[in-house]
Amino acid sequence: MKKKILSLILAISTIFTLTSCGKLPGKNANTITLIGKKSDLEKSYMQSIFKQYEESTGNNLEIISYEDSEYETTCEEKFSKGEVPDIFLHFHNSDLKRFDVAGNFKYLNDQSWVSDLTDSAKAYCMDENGNLLGLPFWESSVSGCYYNKTIFDSLGLKPATTQEEFDALCEVLADSGYTPICWPADGCSWMIQFGLDPLFADNADTLSKINKNEIKYADIPEVKNMVQWIADAEKKGWFGTDYLNTGWSEISPTMASGKAVMTFIWDTWFYTDLEKGNKYSVDDFALMPVFMDTAEKGTYEGGNLNMMMVNKNSDKLNMALDFLNFCATAENYNKAFAGISTVSCFKGQNTNIQSKMVTDAAASIAENERVSTSSSRIIGYSGDDATAAFNQLFHGKVDVNGCVKMMDDCRIAKAKNQGIKEFQ
Repeated sequence: MKKKILSLILAISTIFTLTSCGKLPGKNANTITLIGKKSDLEKSYMQSIFKQYEESTGNNLEIISYEDSEYETTCEEKFSKGEVPDIFLHFHNSDLKRFDVAGNFKYLNDQSWVSDLTDSAKAYCMDENGNLLGLPFWESSVSGCYYNKTIFDSLGLKPATTQEEFDALCEVLADSGYTPICWPADGCSWMIQFGLDPLFADNADTLSKINKNEIKYADIPEVKNMVQWIADAEKKGWFGTDYLNTGWSEISPTMASGKAVMTFIWDTWFYTDLEKGNKYSVDDFALMPVFMDTAEKGTYEGGNLNMMMVNKNSDKLNMALDFLNFCATAENYNKAFAGISTVSCFKGQNTNIQSKMVTDAAASIAENERVSTSSSRIIGYSGDDATAAFNQLFHGKVDVNGCVKMMDDCRIAKAKNQGIKEFQ
């Protein structure tokens, strides 16, 4: 009889453990709801912090996940019905405009953990008025121009510190039989935002005007400069001969074999995606700024971070804020991120793996890093749309001005579809 009772207790315990990190049958006094993308919620550090919270506090998390491809539209529908969770996970990108941030979420400027955020993590989560929208609890990275320092050394080359120096590097590499830049034009879309970031991160007025539909890309000379630089680089062969067929899966063999010497990407990629056993490994690479003729000294982009946002109208507001405080406690986040390759989001974060490429370039990063701006704060921005416009340029179907126009047209169309009043 005792064995049966023990088995029943174990079975019940097992069911509770599974459902406590899944969708619970119903909400009760010690339960808060949290909505996120399925793939995001499956990250080991997310699972760790959820488990820590439940075991430490005795409270429950009702975790509701949606497939990534359905997340924005499903959540928008839920919000329209007043079904707003206590905690909402979202990146600070243009899709956030769908969710009436001011009406639904609490600004977190006064929370005790704010002083523990790194400057770049805090900046990413702030709106244009300086309000902190969420707790950045995510893996971070530094995006820039990662180069094969072993090949550089063999040719007597040094990393660039100006646009002129970068262009000269590309010429020398091309003349030496290398592809200077691995440009994955087949489906990869992040490169353009690196070039655009300085134009909007450094000029709040320009960002405000484009979001009020008072100006277009076509009215910003530096945007045309960037498109022209990319067009010229392609014609000079700086992207090689098969860049149009190079996608995500081809970056690794291209860089690991030494076929291409530089690529515009982020540090964590080298630890998660660079294939092992080829000619070059992560130890052969170093970091300098991205140059696309939009910032004379180049630019780095800080990490794109998943934010935990709090429903200010929730009857569990204080409990939700306590959950964020738990996540932002050093003992807890250090346990969650132990062994994870990421740039620190918290000043007290010390169990994660910091890339030597990033630490070696710390001074340059401190001088030239911008918070991710174009993809997160330009209304209607889409990396896929920008890439499509450039591919039309590469195929000779539009010229530089036509490429800029395509970028404008797609951005404005998306802003209209999002219901942004200035674009109606």
